[in-house]
Amino acid sequence: MREELKRPLQCTPECRRGFLKSVASATIAGIAAPPLFITSAHADALTHAQRDAMSPEQILDAMKRGNERFRRGERKARNYLAEQKASAKGQYPAAVLLSCIDSRAPAEVIMDLGIGDIFNCRVAGNIENDDILGSMEFACKLMGAKVVLVMGHTSCGAIKGAIANAELGHLTALLARIKPAVDATQYDGERSATNYTFVDKVARKNVELTIAQIRRDSAVLSDMENQHAIKIAGAMYDINTGAVDFLTS
Repeated sequence: MREELKRPLQCTPECRRGFLKSVASATIAGIAAPPLFITSAHADALTHAQRDAMSPEQILDAMKRGNERFRRGERKARNYLAEQKASAKGQYPAAVLLSCIDSRAPAEVIMDLGIGDIFNCRVAGNIENDDILGSMEFACKLMGAKVVLVMGHTSCGAIKGAIANAELGHLTALLARIKPAVDATQYDGERSATNYTFVDKVARKNVELTIAQIRRDSAVLSDMENQHAIKIAGAMYDINTGAVDFLTS
């Protein structure tokens, strides 16, 4: 037995062909796959070249795959310290997100993103205003981000507040920006803040209206989208399932 273990393993011609075929397939897959969000566990932050090599559609696909990993409990082990040090020299985010402040919906976590991957604007109800638009214009026109993603979520407290006509200091004016979505939502059942089916339908409509408002209110972003330099898209995050549903525009 010891003598047999010392003998070198023999590979038949069929074995060699199978090995070369598998190597070739892996190489092709590695070349075709977008670099964003799929780098090794100890990789540095996204580079200028990597970001610029990707299309808006590839960036959205990378986000979708990241959410799929999150849902499977297979999020990448990241070296955040390496990402922090690399991004300190310069940042090249691929997208800018407008999401809610809800503690259960952190975009970087639920889409398996790292330091330097995205800009993230957070405000209750993921509403659009002049400051948000200015931030998005900075992210896309000056910094090169290629995707504007508006992400709402289920069971949103701001949506409930708008439906219930809640009033509280500055929150009153914020909720007023969501009420057009309440009015525009078609629903035959109980239109109340305690009916979560209605709440979630309003949240989705709010995402749709916010996208329309971004295109209407920002000539900078609208022109960039018309020139196919960026893509403006929407998504809904389900806090119960962990799934991000990317809306078709």
